[in-house]
Amino acid sequence: MSDHRPARHCPAPLALAGEVPTRVPHDRVLPTRLAHALSVAFVLALPVFFAGCSADPPADPAPPPSTAPRPAGLEAARDELAALAAAAQDRHLVARYTWQVDQATARLITVTSANDDSWRVDIPGGALGGTADISLAATADGLFQCALPSVDRPQPASCVRLGDRDDTLPRRLDPRVQHPFTDWLDVLTDRRAPLSVSPAMAPPGATGSCYSVETTAASINPPLDVGIYCFDADGTPTAVRAAFGTLTLAAPPEAAPATVQLAGPVTDGEPLGMTAPPVDPWDSGAPADPGAPGDARAPTDGQPGGPEPSTGTP
Repeated sequence: MSDHRPARHCPAPLALAGEVPTRVPHDRVLPTRLAHALSVAFVLALPVFFAGCSADPPADPAPPPSTAPRPAGLEAARDELAALAAAAQDRHLVARYTWQVDQATARLITVTSANDDSWRVDIPGGALGGTADISLAATADGLFQCALPSVDRPQPASCVRLGDRDDTLPRRLDPRVQHPFTDWLDVLTDRRAPLSVSPAMAPPGATGSCYSVETTAASINPPLDVGIYCFDADGTPTAVRAAFGTLTLAAPPEAAPATVQLAGPVTDGEPLGMTAPPVDPWDSGAPADPGAPGDARAPTDGQPGGPEPSTGTP
């Protein structure tokens, strides 16, 4: 028996994305390819679209560092010097150093760091332009300058109190050679101090580990003098080369005393300054010019002491 139901025409199956149906009429090929290209573009644009809608915007790139990083070798040198300076602060001793300034004759200074943290530095030629010997000392009672007996100043030793033990010496009273053993050690251990440190060769005759120290900030009063600082492994300062000259350890250090003693009694006198006293021309040893103007001792009227007294005779 024959089936008289009308024949059904099923639509062609839908093509999957990216497929081009077979038997597509020629006039439908171009629109189909165009739809395919648009679908691909849409898929590729989805990540950008969703990124733009993200709740958290992308973080800004990190700003460039304000300063170039310091080389690792310089950082290591700074750490080594700080450790040695810290050991020097705990080092109590009596040590002698040669002090060389230009081509002048070397002098021998004595540094005493006592067990109670008092200190004393004896400085030959440390005042009055190198003509007076002095001692600087810091004790629980304050900071003192003592004038020491010498060939040019045979008076007994006497001391003057300059202030509290941590006070800063005015430049007119400061020989500066005491600083590497006292307050400059605080600067060398302070990582915030504006310093640049690098390894250096030891000055002639010096031993130990040496470092070149520069200041990195311009200042009228820098925290220390730029130069070369040398230390033994136990913290003993072995050499310093700075604007005041060169200090070199002259002999092995000796044991420290319990405390330092002032060189003499404390008086109400004036401390000795750094500048040389004015020279009296009459003490220079040169013969006076008898005809020089203003010479109080020049002869007058042929007499060695002045005009001849009048006798009253015309």
